[in-house]
Amino acid sequence: MTLLECNLPGIKKLRSGKVREVFDLGDCLLIVATDRISAFDCILPTGIPRKGEVLTQMTVFWFGVLDFVPNHFITARFESFPECLQPFEKQLRGRSMLVRKANPLPVECVARGYLSGSAWKEYQSIGTVGGHALPPGLLESSRLPQVLFTPSTKAETGHDENINWRQCRSLLGDDLAIQVRQQTIELYGHGCAHASSVGILIADTKFEFGIADEEVILIDECLTPDSSRFWPADSWKPGTNPPSYDKQFVRDYLETLDWNKADPAPPLPPEVVEKTSLKYLEAWKKLTGHIPLPA
Repeated sequence: MTLLECNLPGIKKLRSGKVREVFDLGDCLLIVATDRISAFDCILPTGIPRKGEVLTQMTVFWFGVLDFVPNHFITARFESFPECLQPFEKQLRGRSMLVRKANPLPVECVARGYLSGSAWKEYQSIGTVGGHALPPGLLESSRLPQVLFTPSTKAETGHDENINWRQCRSLLGDDLAIQVRQQTIELYGHGCAHASSVGILIADTKFEFGIADEEVILIDECLTPDSSRFWPADSWKPGTNPPSYDKQFVRDYLETLDWNKADPAPPLPPEVVEKTSLKYLEAWKKLTGHIPLPA
């Protein structure tokens, strides 16, 4: 079943983002990853089968690998969900998790190890990435001299706005900004080490943090194809744009259309849907060692 919207009668929905829907269970939250996909800040009318399952289960996998930083995860076992959720098994199994409540920080914490995406555009324009000066002569997809922390604002809809280190410190305060910068780089480094061992490069990724019980914890998704740029290591070469295990295939297709990149977005043809679903599943299989997704 491809799930585009999750409705749970009697359960309070707090918010609905581009992909995830969040419900209030009183003492904790339920996060449901739908099969929605967005591109150019528009939610497409066509879902990607099993995408929500991949996003949820990959996040659970990484929370286990990166357990040196506390996170909000409680359980993704549907059998352990409270009784009030049991009637909604078809919507929830495999694609949802219970998490601790936290106050989200007002920034997204981005780590970049390679020059791609918006970072490449900024570098081409002014020779910097997120306010960090870089040496001249770098090519698209070049490995950066060091991992960069490039925070952005958070947007439930529309586009996140990149901010510099000074702005980040102004929003969070010096101590908190320094802490999440350090944790972001450490999480990225450990994630890269694991991914490299299975032939994947993580070009960049974003993490989100929140405050729970006066402690900084990792929240939301973690190192998924939606929040990260995954490249096959054997296809990476500076000066090229490597194929990726994410929705870039969808973006490339949409670029061929006569579409103004505003709502309403066009539907996706079956062959694009199928190939995109396979890319998400391939990333899951490679990174987790072919652990099967929950039935």
